Amino acid sequence: MAQWPTLCSFLTLLEVRANMPSEKPKKITGTEPVDLLPPDPILFGQSEAMKEVRLRAAKICDTNIPVLLYGDGGTGKEVLARWIHKHSPSRTGQFVKVNCAAIPGTLLESELFGYEKGAFTGARVSKPGRVELAHNGTLFLDEVAELDLGLQSKLLQFLQDGHYSRIGDESERAVEARLICATNKDLEHGIEAGRFRADLYYRINVVRIRMPRLRERREDITILAGYFKKQYERQFVKESAALEPQMLNYLRNLDWPGNLRELSNSIARYVLIGPEAAIIPESPKRRAAAAQASPDEANAGPLKRIAREAIRDMERNLILEALRANQWNRRRAAVALKISYRALIYKIRDTGLISGRSKLSTDSQLDNNGASHSSTD
Repeated sequence: MAQWPTLCSFLTLLEVRANMPSEKPKKITGTEPVDLLPPDPILFGQSEAMKEVRLRAAKICDTNIPVLLYGDGGTGKEVLARWIHKHSPSRTGQFVKVNCAAIPGTLLESELFGYEKGAFTGARVSKPGRVELAHNGTLFLDEVAELDLGLQSKLLQFLQDGHYSRIGDESERAVEARLICATNKDLEHGIEAGRFRADLYYRINVVRIRMPRLRERREDITILAGYFKKQYERQFVKESAALEPQMLNYLRNLDWPGNLRELSNSIARYVLIGPEAAIIPESPKRRAAAAQASPDEANAGPLKRIAREAIRDMERNLILEALRANQWNRRRAAVALKISYRALIYKIRDTGLISGRSKLSTDSQLDNNGASHSSTD
């Protein structure tokens, strides 16, 4: 290596499928091309938090220094890593991803550094590791906090001089690869607890970029929701209803603990199922939180009230239709709506529908010309 080791899902998968509507979905590996990223206006949006991320990332793209991306799960760390690679001198090489949490520690060393034929039982042929595949490209270590201490030591040695050995091989190999690491854990706390090496932390933490939570960039939710909607419509070959202003206002007021991943999944349900109930969180606590406006929307009182009332009416109609379709059996209706039974009971009460067992039974009889239906839960 030179002085420094030459140096985010879900969106790449969506793009690959979206561009191949008539073909079998392409299997995603750790060495996918990185030209299938969302456009910069989608990736970075309009929020101040993401403007800072873009500015910081742009400054280090042309260098080969290690980068540490940190932030909650689902904030787009891998997508940003791919963006950095695409705009770096390493872009002609491969972008090689290693999920340190997904591979058992006993197998991760051979996955990273490869092995020689006969190195262990079952090693019938030699196999290059991910480090070797990343030569002249980018090595992306996701969930780097999950590396065990023994492997951390070997990785540190590789980062110091750019040399490593395959398992079962005494000769050394040289690799130049840009290193980008990502984590959603506090590595400094891991050092204090003895789970992460301080010297490795200082080696990978040359430039640190924090990915903001989705609720810290609410002004980007509208454009992200629209982008996800188009992608899923192409992926599922299905048109869906437009996201009305009241629904977008509702989405902007959610807390989104799952960040971009949760928003993406919510829009997927919206495209597939259609009714707004598919996008509304089951938790009464989260629904109540969504009803509260963010500070920058303090003057939009009438709009917020209209949005809440519209969503409530849509929920009520959908629940009523599901109850009728399932002979007023609330458990079957909950399954049809793809929400929990407890959430359905809450929504029945919250939307003003009759929730008593006897009243439900009476209602069902009136709606079906006196026909008797079971109201058993």
